[in-house]
Amino acid sequence: MTDAEKFVNTIRHKKLPRKILLFRILLVTFGAALMAVALELFLVPNHILDGGITGISIIIAHFTGWRLGIIIFTLNLPFIYIGYKQIGKTFALTTLYGIFILSVTSIFLHNMIVVTDDLLLDTVFGGIILGMGVGIVIRYGGSLDGTEVLSILLNNKLPFSVGEIIMFFNFFIFTTAGFVFSWERAMYSIITYFIAFKVIDIVVEGLDESKSAWIITEKAEEIGDAILARLGRGVTYLKGEGAYTGDDKKVIFCVLTRLEEAKLKSIIEELDSSAFLAIANISEVRGGRFKKKHIH
Repeated sequence: MTDAEKFVNTIRHKKLPRKILLFRILLVTFGAALMAVALELFLVPNHILDGGITGISIIIAHFTGWRLGIIIFTLNLPFIYIGYKQIGKTFALTTLYGIFILSVTSIFLHNMIVVTDDLLLDTVFGGIILGMGVGIVIRYGGSLDGTEVLSILLNNKLPFSVGEIIMFFNFFIFTTAGFVFSWERAMYSIITYFIAFKVIDIVVEGLDESKSAWIITEKAEEIGDAILARLGRGVTYLKGEGAYTGDDKKVIFCVLTRLEEAKLKSIIEELDSSAFLAIANISEVRGGRFKKKHIH
């Protein structure tokens, strides 16, 4: 084995520290259990569906009388194998564990008394709890539904995006729900799906959304010093070159919160109103010196 092969092999098989591994297992367990709570105590008793494999499982459970947890686990097994081939061993094992917890918790909660019979409350809170559970599992490296894995595989063979393939599957599922339960329940299911979808985004990306700012200006040092002094944020100077003029440019890069965006704009407007400014959302910031400094 060459040195390069040994290096790649070491990277591939590097184990996580035990504390981090246990923390992830705990959160995946919590997330999977939350999804089971949403299904068994809010959605399924009122014939409200989720999308994907879970939605198909609810319909099958309705016709067969089999336990929902067993159906969810069985239907997801082929997609866990696909995930192992397409994404990796860690993802597959995390997903397998999460779906196992989901299935066991679902079976345990099956005969529990539902929280409320109000369809609107079931739809809203079921969607929120479902989204939180799924989001936590996704954030820590797994999945609780095989639809996305299948969509990634089909995306390589079909002229459609992953999102379009998922929407096609869910359109079929919710249409089927309209015939099986009622069109009213199908519409509630769609509301639940979109609530869960937005909550997943919040959980995965975080509430404390940060922003990155790129500034190209002739007064880079003045603006950089002002950002440091008046916003308490560190800046990084990057070297750039104008494609048209060939002139050397100094680019300022900094990360700030959305509450500080307006103040950054006022600083730039005050010091160089002709400066180029681009601001983008960042879902997560780690390391470096992002911690806010005291403002002078």
